[in-house]
Amino acid sequence: MIQQFLRRATCALALVVPHAPALAQQPTPAAPTRQMLRVFLDCNRCDDDYVKKEVTFIDYVRNREDADVHVLVTTQETGGGGNQWTLKFIGLGAKNQGQDQTLTYNSPATATGDEVRAGFVEVFKLGLVRYAVNTPIADRLRVTFKKAEGDAAKAGAKKDPWNYWVYRVNAGGNFNGEESSTGRSVRGSFSASRTTDAWRMSFNASANYRDNKYKLDANQTFLSVSRNVDTSGIAVKSLTPHWSFGILGSAGASTFRNYALNTRLAPGIEYNLFPYSESTRRMLTFQYTLGHDLYRYREETIFDKMREQLFDHRGEVGLSLRQPWGSASASVSLSQYLNDMKKYSLGIFGGTNVRIFKGFSFNVFGEYSRTRDQIYLPKGTASTEDILLRQRQLFTGYQYFFNFGINYSFGSIFNNIVNPRFGGGGGFDF
Repeated sequence: MIQQFLRRATCALALVVPHAPALAQQPTPAAPTRQMLRVFLDCNRCDDDYVKKEVTFIDYVRNREDADVHVLVTTQETGGGGNQWTLKFIGLGAKNQGQDQTLTYNSPATATGDEVRAGFVEVFKLGLVRYAVNTPIADRLRVTFKKAEGDAAKAGAKKDPWNYWVYRVNAGGNFNGEESSTGRSVRGSFSASRTTDAWRMSFNASANYRDNKYKLDANQTFLSVSRNVDTSGIAVKSLTPHWSFGILGSAGASTFRNYALNTRLAPGIEYNLFPYSESTRRMLTFQYTLGHDLYRYREETIFDKMREQLFDHRGEVGLSLRQPWGSASASVSLSQYLNDMKKYSLGIFGGTNVRIFKGFSFNVFGEYSRTRDQIYLPKGTASTEDILLRQRQLFTGYQYFFNFGINYSFGSIFNNIVNPRFGGGGGFDF
């Protein structure tokens, strides 16, 4: 009986599948063959499944050592709120060594995820052409040209009515609860920014409120409330390919840090060892700011203060690298009150992800801070509820965090096929 049922099901499937247009039209990735260009796509934000389905005239490999071309993709935010994707094509092997090129793709802030990944694929295909023409499949490639529609060709000449300003508004909240506790939070934010080659200006404001109610017993209830307001602004003038001048300002209030009001206004300079035009690949910056601080506290501090004015200076050295061997970032920062040089904060951060050899990579991340400037701590002993619920900042002389991991993959060098069934892919990382 079972064998007869399977035979009937197989015959029925054979009759139905050829007439299913959706299956017939679905592109099928090409099988791995040495005739095709081998590409290592090194991208953290790409929709890999979509790219593999749309670009089928290459072989995708898992390791850089097996590739003819290494495509290193980096991103950074544009002035309009979108993203600029920089695709660095690095030629490998005897045929392609030294044949490097860089292409960029700008996705607007209003683009949907599908529009962004489709635009990326077009630029990706365009960059691969110079390498694919040297393979046996060159005679199967075709070039198409899309004419501009209507006044689209003149769109670039139109004057921007917003003068490069971009605004964002966000609001939201959540509610949760169970029989013995309830919670709610409300948040909102606003930002305005303008970015040109000569100037970068931005303003940000955010506020949030959160409370949690706990029923301890039939006659006792505990209410935990947290409020926070933050505003900040910056204006940066580009001086040279390496130097910048900026003015930073901030104001806020926080129940967690005992601030009824805290403000800072600080001019500063920054020097980048590499030209800012190479910021997607490498940066080594030295920044120094000199600021004026005004503090008003909700409760009297451990230094018997309800308000005070101070001067500070802050310095930071930051390194950021994204190279074919992997990525790395590190920074060292120091802030110090000039009224009392003993009150300072020193922070060290570092992280890297490095390919050691074929298929093996190592990643490590860590940070450490030495804290000697907690002048805002309220006088008195924190209650048990404040400690357990993190309702106020506690005294600490240091903070640290460390994380590490290794990754090793082996097996087939090819990575062409996409099968999303039962959670096997189809994610949208854009």
